[in-house]
Amino acid sequence: MVTGSCLCGGVKFSISGELQPLQLCHCAQCRKAQGTAFAAALPIKADAFTLLSGEELLRHFESSPGKERAFCGRCGSPIYSRRASRPDALRIRAGLIDQPLPVRPAFHQHVASKANWWNIADDIKQFPARPT
Repeated sequence: MVTGSCLCGGVKFSISGELQPLQLCHCAQCRKAQGTAFAAALPIKADAFTLLSGEELLRHFESSPGKERAFCGRCGSPIYSRRASRPDALRIRAGLIDQPLPVRPAFHQHVASKANWWNIADDIKQFPARPT
């Protein structure tokens, strides 16, 4: 089990079970939502996520039809995203995890729309859009 929290500490959660490799997304929506070159997301099963505190702080935004992003209404930290077509899956923002992660990135996605000021300088797989 790992735990995570937002910047202000108001939203706290735990994740049970085995963690999957990180996914690095370079799409314009993720860049805007994170305020940086890409989002580092930890894909998990929704039932592995337990909100420990801060339910009243969570705000939700539908960034595109069927895609919801949850964030802390006090400090603005992005917590997770979820697609209506996959209600059993969440993408937790990896920077929120309190412990060192035992997993590493598996791939970069949406590199066709990556920030022009960021060079990908690793040997991780790259996909122009979302891999199938």
